[in-house]
Amino acid sequence: MTAAADRDQAPDRELGPVDYVVVEWAGREPTGEALPYLMDLIDRGIVRLIDIVFLTKGADGAVAEVEIGELGMEFAIFDGAATSILDDTDIAEAATAIEPGSSAAVLVWENLWAAPFATALRNNGGRVVASGRIPVDALLESLGAIERS
Repeated sequence: MTAAADRDQAPDRELGPVDYVVVEWAGREPTGEALPYLMDLIDRGIVRLIDIVFLTKGADGAVAEVEIGELGMEFAIFDGAATSILDDTDIAEAATAIEPGSSAAVLVWENLWAAPFATALRNNGGRVVASGRIPVDALLESLGAIERS
């Protein structure tokens, strides 16, 4: 482990909230079109990619991990990025969310932008007791209802 890696793993390191997402491509493989946007977030220090796993789910429901090298050159940047934080149980759970005949990516990232805020809360005795996401479609629907009223 390098000195930089040691620093990153230090218990007193500021840690931001960690999120995950399972992205499905129904009946197809990912094209890599979104990769420049993810890389921009990483390069600007907004997020830190912790783990990434690509999956396929056969028509029979069988799930298999896809090696990054099998996806195409645009995905080569992620070769070696997997940390194995996602274990077999996590992958099996993620696979329940995708339809047979689909491909998926499971990404885990730290929100570096929120690390100082989250650390200050922890240092002051604060703890997250609830958290969630609002789906974009639900938000747009609510905003549309407000505008119509």
